[in-house]
Amino acid sequence: MRSPGLRQGLSACVAMLLPIAAGASVPQLPNTDAEISIDGVMDEPAWSDAIAIPVNIETRPGENTPAPVDTVAYIIEDGQSLYVAFDARDPEPHLIRAFLRDRDSAWNDDFVGIVIDTYGDERRAFEFFVNPLGVQMDLTNDDVNKNEDASWDAIWDSAGKIGEDGYIVEIEIPLSQLRFPRVDAKQTWGIDLLRFYPREHRYRLSNNPQDRSVNCYLCQLTKLHGLEGAEPGRDLEIVPTLTASQVSTTDDPGAAPLQSGDADAELGVSVRWGITPDLTANLAINPDFSQIEADAAQLDVNNQFALFFPEKRPFFLEGADYFSTPIRAVFTRTVADPSVGGKLTGKRGNNTFGLYVAQDEITNLIFPGPTGSDSESLQQENTAMVGRYARSFGEASAIGALVTTRSGDDYHNNVAGFDLRWKITDQHSVFGQYLYSDTRYPDEVATDFGQPLGSFDGSAVFAGYDYDSRDWFAYLRHADRSQGFRADSGFVPRVDVSQQVVGLGRVWHGNEKTWYSRMQLNGDWDIAHDDEGRLLERELEAYFSVNGPMQSRIEFGGLTRDLLHNDVLFKEDKVSFFTEIQPRGGLLLGFWSRVGDQVDFDNTRLGDEVRIDPFVRWNIGRHLLLRYDGVFLQLDRKDGAKIFDAAVHDVRLTWQFSVRSFLRLTAQIQDIERNPDSYDDVVDQRSRDVGRQLLYSYKINPQTVFFLGYSDALIDDDNLSGLTKTDRTWFMKIGYAWTP
Repeated sequence: MRSPGLRQGLSACVAMLLPIAAGASVPQLPNTDAEISIDGVMDEPAWSDAIAIPVNIETRPGENTPAPVDTVAYIIEDGQSLYVAFDARDPEPHLIRAFLRDRDSAWNDDFVGIVIDTYGDERRAFEFFVNPLGVQMDLTNDDVNKNEDASWDAIWDSAGKIGEDGYIVEIEIPLSQLRFPRVDAKQTWGIDLLRFYPREHRYRLSNNPQDRSVNCYLCQLTKLHGLEGAEPGRDLEIVPTLTASQVSTTDDPGAAPLQSGDADAELGVSVRWGITPDLTANLAINPDFSQIEADAAQLDVNNQFALFFPEKRPFFLEGADYFSTPIRAVFTRTVADPSVGGKLTGKRGNNTFGLYVAQDEITNLIFPGPTGSDSESLQQENTAMVGRYARSFGEASAIGALVTTRSGDDYHNNVAGFDLRWKITDQHSVFGQYLYSDTRYPDEVATDFGQPLGSFDGSAVFAGYDYDSRDWFAYLRHADRSQGFRADSGFVPRVDVSQQVVGLGRVWHGNEKTWYSRMQLNGDWDIAHDDEGRLLERELEAYFSVNGPMQSRIEFGGLTRDLLHNDVLFKEDKVSFFTEIQPRGGLLLGFWSRVGDQVDFDNTRLGDEVRIDPFVRWNIGRHLLLRYDGVFLQLDRKDGAKIFDAAVHDVRLTWQFSVRSFLRLTAQIQDIERNPDSYDDVVDQRSRDVGRQLLYSYKINPQTVFFLGYSDALIDDDNLSGLTKTDRTWFMKIGYAWTP
């Protein structure tokens, strides 16, 4: 895997630096002028000058016990980049779990990586991980809000190779991709060097011990000193894009054929500029804001509230953690079809701030209520703006402010407020947020959806307390959203509600003598009323889970709930069961199920529900991945008559040519069969929706990409003789990241 001479030299370094492993201060990070090639082979002389740090502490499932395998990390810098290499030994290399995958998707594999707190303030960090074949995964870690965000994508280099005694990973992280303070002296960074070793259990190995009684991660990292005089790059990245598509649709499925539309091609550009080390600007002009990948299929039947779909568009993903607050008052997928967008994010000292503005061609609205929500999409422009400021204090504490505005023709929604997160001790913390909103809908929209005419206002309050120790956790929550509160730039589908929650849990940690690695018993009680004091919901639930061999997990749960719908208070009792197991490296199986009472929202009565959600992740060799997610739902009347049977299938078959390219076939099917005799209103006996996509992807990095794809949609109902195609799309996207 490397030359014998170099191996002996590195082993000597390890021997001298063994005391580093226990969390002691790390010596100065060395500098090199020698070239390092990122190829998964540590044969460059520069590596013999690197700091060698053993990754020899098992922090999970063991509790700071000796690691079951040997791992050594090496770190060095050249003024432009930080270089990290891992020598991950394995006595059984044939058991190494490594598959060719798309970026950010190798979490079930063996992998290694580094966590870097570049400000050394124990609040935010960057995370870089690589599997043994070089597949990259990166995240940001907001330790104040306990938020780890995998949507962040940096441009960096990595390679991995599997050998006879384990694997080698090499990483190059350009300093321009990191944010850190400009100082005259040496930088002081917190670092965590990690190896994940999934076998019978999923072992987490580190150079830092972890105290499970301390509710803080970044505060327990080793400090790394060095990079004297390092200049955080005024990172300039210009990404021109070309998107092209041709769409065919029909106004009358089954009667009129598809009509081919004109081919449409658009040029766009996005710019990312590190104005200063503490301030980054993003600008997108006529960009392709659309997402390429299909959303995960969700069952749209017997739902009270709007469905939530996560953000996937790069412009909005970068710096998303800057806008996170306890109330989801910022949800960028409300920006549907923007023609231009700008964003500014930064950190200076204890201060962080973010601002984005977007001109949107479509206005999507959610009309929330106490027991359900409606939605509407208006074909009119709006201008959206979000501003966020937070100031850190003490240990992992912060106070912040948030302002959002959206305005269009005869429409506006303005939200403003403040929030607090205070870490009182290592185990105790409190947090909260207050928001005030002022809203006006177009008169026609307000009338159609039963909303107030003219301007109206409202407020939202959220407060919480957390206790988190090694063996126990507890929490309290209070939420109050008035009838007139709206957060149109966020996702708040329920208002006119005051809710309180009390929860308690106990954790048992296994050791080398127990068959389990972790057991947990937890439960909570919650109650909700509307502004008039009517009981909306009262629920008591409890769950018991255990993590065991073959990375298995089993959970049993049950709940009893009073639920108000259409002025009728129903009593629901349910039990649930969850299990997953990884019998071998490339196969994950599991399902979640629930049986019991369920309100039939369409017909205002209580029914009997059976629901099963199976899932499969099957790597067939290094290149082929089969992914399946399903939902099977049956709802019957109490007299045994069927109300509906519904099923959702999301099947994705991916051939990964390399770490850079794949071909993926996706099929999503929603099939609902209703019993018209069980409905108060006229309904279709059957309805079926099918979506298909074939996508080829080639990515040099997150911004230099090529996509080519085809998608279509088909429907079937009582008025059609079978599946009928309603639209067809060919699309292409080319993007190039130019970093002058």
